[in-house]
Parts: sequence; structure tokens; C-alpha cells
Amino acid sequence: MVIFLAISLLINSCKTTKVPTKTYVSQSRKDYILKYKDWAIREMNRTGIPASITLGQGILESGDGNSNLAIKANNHFGIKCHSDWTGKRFKHDDDKRNECFRKYNSAEDSYRDHSDFLTGKQRYASLFELDPADYKAWAKGLKKAGYATHPKYDDLLIGIIESNQLYQYDKPGKINTSSGKERNEPDRTDISNQQVFTEDFNIPTGERQVKTMNRITYILAKEGDTFTYLAREMDMMKWELPKYNEMADDAVLKEGQIVFLQPKRKQAESGFDFHIVKEGDSIWSISQRYGIKKGRLYEYNGMKEGEEPEVGKKIWLKAPRESK
Repeated sequence: MVIFLAISLLINSCKTTKVPTKTYVSQSRKDYILKYKDWAIREMNRTGIPASITLGQGILESGDGNSNLAIKANNHFGIKCHSDWTGKRFKHDDDKRNECFRKYNSAEDSYRDHSDFLTGKQRYASLFELDPADYKAWAKGLKKAGYATHPKYDDLLIGIIESNQLYQYDKPGKINTSSGKERNEPDRTDISNQQVFTEDFNIPTGERQVKTMNRITYILAKEGDTFTYLAREMDMMKWELPKYNEMADDAVLKEGQIVFLQPKRKQAESGFDFHIVKEGDSIWSISQRYGIKKGRLYEYNGMKEGEEPEVGKKIWLKAPRESK
């Protein structure tokens, strides 16, 4: 009788008790942009990927943050597991049923992993030779590299960037200040008697000033700095700084030395066609002074790798046809 009564009460309870259901309020595109634009700008400052591309891909891949992947796995870029992924996993139907996608603890982790994914894969290496202000070239480059299977992926991405004016976030130095307003304060600085146009600004992850040269962010090393210490301070991966500066992992940094936070470019900025070699100059020091990859300098000047220029020689900073 007691058992029968307990079962009856349980059945009646199930009939009358309403189980609360969790509801999700759809997010607008405007709200998505306001919420994530600063993360996109921060990743641009860290890795050189245009903020418009990162933000545009986030919008496109996550449906303004409303996709199942974004809501349940914090995956805003549709990145699948791949063989090198050791983190959490989420099963989702895409090109095939139950495909493995990366699952993150937060949307911020997704944004950071998106940058690391592009910088760490060889098939995307050509993107970092492009002008970071040329979002169209980046969109086409992503499609060519096979980021997505949609035949019009580049057109869709460009359309999102232009209709929402996301390109406004690609300008170096434009980030939120502590007051919540945006600023972009240009400055002209002379480095080693070579006039180099720079822009100075502060980033949230570091206490020191960050400058730009040839559309590349950089800092000046202080006494005692190491790549390991700077990577921790600037919230970067350990391999990034040595790679971007074409130096050994354990290289000794001198006080006042330029340390790039993004990959160097394939040529100098406008107005700098050549450099006259002075005593103590090397291909590497010239590449650091103008923000150009060493390999490009060897190529432009018909030199073999490891060869050093003679004092007084003219070193071209751009491809010959672009220097005339």
C-alpha cells in the first residue's frame, strides 16, 4: 500500500509539475559586432590578421553568434578538430554527419585559437604576405587556401565586411581606451637616422608602448628582456616572437632593439625604395629596420642566403620593377 501510494504521488507530481525550459534569445548582428570587435582588434595587434576578416568570419561562421556550434561549443569559426587538436570536442553535422569540431571554454578562446590556427598552418602562410588593409585579398586568399567549401565564401565574407563597414577596425592602433572611446594618435619617430612613420598606442595586455612600422606592430626591448618573458607579457605564444623577428629562440635582446609582434612584410612601405649600407649593417639588421623579411632582401638584390652586403652598396627594399 505504501509503495502504491508513493508511485501514485510520483505519477501525479510528474503530471502537475512544470519543468522549466532554457530559452535562448537570438543575437543581432549589431550586438555581435559591438561585443566582439575589440577581440578582433586585439588579435590583429597580436598576429597581423585584419580585424575585419576575423570579425567577418565570426559573423559568417557563427550566424551572428546564434549557431549551434557557437552556443553549445563556443566555436565561432567552424574550426574542426584535426589531428593536432587535444582539447574538448563537439559532434556536429556539417559536410558529413557527426563531424568533430573544437569546443572552447569561452568565445574569447575561440577567437584566439582562430588566430593561432591561421598563423600555425602552412597553407595559410601566403596570407601574411598580403597588405593587412586589403580585406578583399585576404578573403580571396582564405577561399583559395580552402578555409571553407562554399564556392562563394570570399564574396560572402567581403559582403559582410562592406555592408557593416568592418574595415574601419583594420587601422593600426585603433583600439578601445580605458574611457571606452577609440583613439588613433599618429606620431613620427626617427630610428637610426632613417625616417620611419609610426603610430603609437597602448594595448591591454602590456604596460609598454607599442608602435607600428611598415604596418607591423613592434615594441622596443628593455634591459633583461627575453623572448620568453616578452611572450608572457604580451600574451603571445612562445614561438611567435623568434619567428617574426627571424632570430633564435634563445637570442640575446639588446636594450632599444626592435621586436616585431607580427610577421614582417615582403617589401618596404611607400617612400623607401633602397638603403645605402653603412658600417655594421647586415641583411638581418636592414630587414629589422624596415620590417622586411630577409628572404625578400636576398631575392630583390640577387644575393645568396647568408651573403652580406658591402659598405656603400645600394640594397633594394622592393622588387626591382616596383623600385623604378
